[in-house]
Amino acid sequence: MVKKFLFALLALTVLFVGSIYWFYQNIRPVSSDKSFSNFIISKGQSAASVANKLQSAGLIRNALAFRIYIRTTGQSGKIQTGEFRLSPSYSLFQVIDTLSKGPIEIWVTIPEGLRREEIATKFSQGLDRDSVFTKEFLEASTDYEGMLFPDTYLFPKDSSASAIVNKMVRNFGAKTNNLGAVSGLTFDQRLVLASILERETKTDQERPIVAGILINRLDLCMPLQVDASVQYALGTPKDWWPILSREDLKINSKFNTYKFPGLPPKPIANPGLSAIIAAFNPSSSDYLYYIHDTSGQIHYAKTLDEHNENIRKYLGK
Repeated sequence: MVKKFLFALLALTVLFVGSIYWFYQNIRPVSSDKSFSNFIISKGQSAASVANKLQSAGLIRNALAFRIYIRTTGQSGKIQTGEFRLSPSYSLFQVIDTLSKGPIEIWVTIPEGLRREEIATKFSQGLDRDSVFTKEFLEASTDYEGMLFPDTYLFPKDSSASAIVNKMVRNFGAKTNNLGAVSGLTFDQRLVLASILERETKTDQERPIVAGILINRLDLCMPLQVDASVQYALGTPKDWWPILSREDLKINSKFNTYKFPGLPPKPIANPGLSAIIAAFNPSSSDYLYYIHDTSGQIHYAKTLDEHNENIRKYLGK
């Protein structure tokens, strides 16, 4: 019995010492090369994925050692996303410390349908910048409403407002480069239409149909009567997209599509690719009206009587 106990104790000691030795070997730097390379951690990337990517990039010796260490020390929740500067001369501890302190570049996600004031706030918060940055962003983006393409961006924390605006506009150009010319509306008018679709519709499927409806109304010289454009005119920092009253529909603004026929003078928001494509590829139909019911389902109508019946039926008005 004593021999079995001593043998088991010896085996455990060998296993423990072997584990310590294995871990020690794998926390050492990969090499003495002191050069740096950029390493990107995407949003939602798991610790296991980060570990495997670090090993593949030659920045750590062993992905398992990385995972064991951050799990046992509670560091897994401290690993941040963004772009980091790492060296193969870093030990495992130095790599983890760098990933925990914060990136040199960080991810900022801009959703579809925001006006540029809202985008300025997103970047100001994401990059931890002050009101001066917001003012600079609004000045740099004055002529680019509608072309600040919604996407997830990687930017240095000290990025200038103009650099951010330029990158968003270049991204817009790259995404829309293959859109061919369409008879009728100009490119700029299609972009205005796309911005309305982004605010007025809820799904990819309905956007081409609503685009066709709005073009039908334009062709008939009917006012578009879209709430979103009036909201754009009335929006304030307190509420950029206010709920409208009947009195609001009387506002004397070119963005009031209840009062003035035709499209608004410029985009009312920054649309995503789905809305832009729909504006360039509207579906042909005889519909002239649409409403969304309380569950978000859309209902179309060809006549005012049908439209009023939909309002009564689905909105109880």
